[in-house]
Amino acid sequence: MLVSRRARAAAAAAVSLALLTSACGGGDSGDDDGQITLTMGLYGTFGYEEAGLYEEYMDLHPEITIEQSVVAQSGPYYQALQTRLAAGSGMADVQGLEIGFVSDVVENHADAFVDFAAEDDAADLESTFYDWKWDQASTTDGRTIGLGTDAGPQAMCYRQDLFAEAGLPTDPAAVSALWPTWDDYLATGEQYLASPTRQDGSAFVDSPNSVFAPAVRQGEVTYADEDGNPVVEDSDGVQTAWGLASQAAGDGLTAELAQFGDEWNAAFANGAFATIACPSWMLDYITSQLGDEGAGLWNIATLPGQSEAGSTWGGSWLGVPSSGEHVEEAKQLVEWLTAPEQQVKMFVASGFFPSSSVAAESPEVTGATSEYFSGAPIGEIFGTAADAVRRTPISPYDTQIQDAFSQALTTVADGSRSPDQAYDDALAAIEQVTG
Repeated sequence: MLVSRRARAAAAAAVSLALLTSACGGGDSGDDDGQITLTMGLYGTFGYEEAGLYEEYMDLHPEITIEQSVVAQSGPYYQALQTRLAAGSGMADVQGLEIGFVSDVVENHADAFVDFAAEDDAADLESTFYDWKWDQASTTDGRTIGLGTDAGPQAMCYRQDLFAEAGLPTDPAAVSALWPTWDDYLATGEQYLASPTRQDGSAFVDSPNSVFAPAVRQGEVTYADEDGNPVVEDSDGVQTAWGLASQAAGDGLTAELAQFGDEWNAAFANGAFATIACPSWMLDYITSQLGDEGAGLWNIATLPGQSEAGSTWGGSWLGVPSSGEHVEEAKQLVEWLTAPEQQVKMFVASGFFPSSSVAAESPEVTGATSEYFSGAPIGEIFGTAADAVRRTPISPYDTQIQDAFSQALTTVADGSRSPDQAYDDALAAIEQVTG
């Protein structure tokens, strides 16, 4: 996922971008005395090696050796993959596909990947995934070019110590009751800022993007129509999310921080904001920023508007290039790595929330809690959020479109542009990308 993998890449800083030259290449995967080497071309931290799944698979299949190449950031990774897709060669046996790029693969490179929908067990495969996750990697004519790894259902994380200082409730059920809608969330923000006892300098929310990014995905339409064409100005998701986020920015509810920047990272430790939109992978990011000292500070409430629709941010797939030397063996590996049993193991080991609805319904997931996040029932919270996600089309430009709106909202928050001016700026930036 573009953002979540970027976040996890911090944990893989030792992986040099020099790997870029080889990460997408298949390398030497020829047979040697009956042995087959399967190469994995990935980005960020997928977590399979760390969770011991490669070792487990090789124990089950002694004839298989798995070799993994990783590029820290998904952007350079995908640029290299695009070059190899254009050449029709040089890809790994298995390639990771991120949410920001999967639509481009679906629209322009589907023939380069194995169609999992054409497999004999396709119906059984599809039935294990959330319908929206399967659809995001499927073409309009029914080809499915990858199987889902993790998902990013969203909730709202909050600093319960800051809420207590401001005279707000801290129990998750009571906090969720404060904001059944986004208008209620903004009203709570006004109450927070008006409190004479809140921590000096503390904003209600980190960034306008913590409103825009989740709210836009709750619309009937986000950035694209059913054919994958950008429809920003006609999108109910965009119009609603922009109105809410620009209000939050204009009313001073935000800490005026650009997400994933150095100042934003530092702000976790100094109490600069009380709430943040919280996809499941954000828990690991918060933990990495605060360390042991942050245990018990945060808790998790329901995302505003979830009674109407849930929201997701991030997620990835594994695809098998059809030009590979060991296509059948690679397909078997991908099906095993993304099977419900393995997705449960990934959640338990690393907190990667399953894209498999079957895995999400397992006791190990539904009963999971987070001691770090004040005992929050994370399996239940994110499972309920995932169940509420709408099936909406995505386009090859979704990442660039969201970045344009995020950057424009930053200028509203710092007062350099009015909401109308910033919206026009975003549209101009989007036009340059989409044509």
